[in-house]
Amino acid sequence: MKEKYRVGIISDTHGLLREEVINTLKTCDYIIHGGDINKKEIIDELKKIAPIFVVRGNNDKGEWAEDLPRELYFNIGEINFYMIHNIKDIPNNLKNVD
Repeated sequence: MKEKYRVGIISDTHGLLREEVINTLKTCDYIIHGGDINKKEIIDELKKIAPIFVVRGNNDKGEWAEDLPRELYFNIGEINFYMIHNIKDIPNNLKNVD
């Protein structure tokens, strides 16, 4: 039997995490953030809730964002993910991604 995970997917928070969003994410095993975070504190808050996978968006600027990847390959359980902020930057070959 495959493991089951609840994954929260969020993007474009632009420096704001509403209480309703936080409460929903607290029910998740993992969080995926698709970028445009705008400030490090958002990532810090999400890390308190669950393990997080995050990419840098076009509005993520400054020293805090320099180490964020522009694209990310990762696994949750047996599922292979690929994430990028801007859809126009998706590569043509994603054969190892579910």
